[in-house]
Amino acid sequence: MDKLKQKSTKEKLKFQHTDRKRNSRIIINGSIVGVLISITPIFFYSYIYVPDTKVWENLLFTYDSGFYEDVRTSFWMIMSKLIPLFLLFIWFFTCRHWWYHSILVPIAMFTYQLIGTINEDVIFFDNFDLMYMLPIMAIIIPSIYLIRAKMFNKINDAGKSMQELEEEFMMKPKGVWSTIKQYF
Repeated sequence: MDKLKQKSTKEKLKFQHTDRKRNSRIIINGSIVGVLISITPIFFYSYIYVPDTKVWENLLFTYDSGFYEDVRTSFWMIMSKLIPLFLLFIWFFTCRHWWYHSILVPIAMFTYQLIGTINEDVIFFDNFDLMYMLPIMAIIIPSIYLIRAKMFNKINDAGKSMQELEEEFMMKPKGVWSTIKQYF
């Protein structure tokens, strides 16, 4: 009987130890994400420290602003697309709601705009961005609607609350890499 108690105590301690590791990993990952989100204004306003000239030469590279009047304007345009895109990616990979696929639509929009901002040869780039986003929206919007319809069917059939259904459809990946693997 004593051996059985010792074994169950050891198993409990083993599970508590792994829970501590998991909790510390969650705290560390959450802290990293929190710090990254909180320093985004620093990256966004870094364009202030870029020179107000047509060509920027430094130790690492030489940048020609091309279409834009100066490097500062070019850098401001890039940061105004890159920072929201970065925040949307964080939101997409950390969101656990059933509708998180809808975040792919603004991600596609900001990606398209960022490419257009970097490609300085195209003057009227934003005029036809909806045409390129329609295929993405044609896949995402019906899939979100189907998930919603499935949820409401389960509500009517099973008598579950909306909170219970959200938890059922909630994605619980083990990490960012497993979330990426889930899509490819």
